[in-house]
Formats: sequence, C-alpha cells, structure tokens
Amino acid sequence: MENQENQMNIELSEEIALGIYSNLAIITHSPAEVVCDFIQIMPGMPKGKVRSRVIMTPENAKRFLQALAENIEKYEENIGRINEKNSNNMPPMNFGTPSTMA
Repeated sequence: MENQENQMNIELSEEIALGIYSNLAIITHSPAEVVCDFIQIMPGMPKGKVRSRVIMTPENAKRFLQALAENIEKYEENIGRINEKNSNNMPPMNFGTPSTMA
C-alpha cells in the first residue's frame, strides 16, 4: 500500500512526446538555478538554434546528473560502450557561469 501513496501521475502531450533533436548542450548557472539550452547545429550552417531550454534548481540538476549517469551506465551494460570519437570537433558542453546572475 505504501508504494501506491508515492505514485505520481505524469501527463505527456502528443507534441512533447515527439521530442526534439539536439546535438549540443550549453549549461550555465546562477546561485539559484541551472539553465540547460539544447541546441541543434546542422553541418555547414553558420549558426545553431536553441530547440529547448530547461531551468532547474541546483538540487534538481544534481539529481538529474545522477539519474543520467545511472541510465548511461545501464545503457552501456545492455547495448555496449558509447564511442566518444567526435568529441574533439564539438565545442565544450559547459560554457561556465554567466557573467550576470539572475
């Protein structure tokens, strides 16, 4: 019975369920929040476009980091090691703290 009390219903609209494609993430933070911009960059194009922005508290961002690390570990256990060969051609995933803080 205790498990039923901790359940949460989450609604996923059809539009959100389609998802977005991102091949670059820029992460910035202030003392109050962590901002993740998910960007799509196309080969040969001069600029990318932010497709989604997610803003979290630092505590939720840390929980997200832990959950993502656990899922990557499970992925690699079941499917195989993720090859990072193209990481030298991409800008860093974290551009640091913004000069102004909200």
